[in-house]
Parts: sequence; C-alpha cells; structure tokens
Amino acid sequence: MNDRARIDKWLWHARFYRSRALAHEAATSGLVRLNGARVEKPGHAVKPGDILTLPHGRDVVAVRVLEIGERRGPARIARTLYEIVADARS
Repeated sequence: MNDRARIDKWLWHARFYRSRALAHEAATSGLVRLNGARVEKPGHAVKPGDILTLPHGRDVVAVRVLEIGERRGPARIARTLYEIVADARS
C-alpha cells in the first residue's frame, strides 16, 4: 500500500464526495485546507497524520488521515481512513 495519495482521490475514497470529479472540484476550489494551508491543486499529496479541513454539507469538519485507501469501498471501510478531529456541531 502507498503511503501517499492525491488529495482528490483520497477525498473520494473516504467518501466525502460522491464522485472523483466533485472531489477534484473541491480540491481546486481552495476550500480544502491541508495542515492549515490552502489546497488549490488536486494532485497535492496527503499522508497518514495529515489534518484536512473541508466543507461537509453545511458544516466544516477537520479530519486526521489515518490510512491511504487502495480503492473506493463501502462506507464501513471508508470510515477507517480517517478520524474526526473537530466539526462545527461540537
């Protein structure tokens, strides 16, 4: 398994976006932050331990990357790729 992945691909594997195109659009929009820095390129690499801050519905959520997925699998598997650090509801 790789220790890094493109941010758009990881967001899609972790099921934050329904399609890779939507994940790509989010990564180019500047709304996603990686370790506090604004991301504007979908090819930016993420690795375990990184903190991503991104819009999720009407909230903003911060997640810690735990693993890099091999493929987009069921939601049960996708939840093992990250842990929620903070969200707007707490």
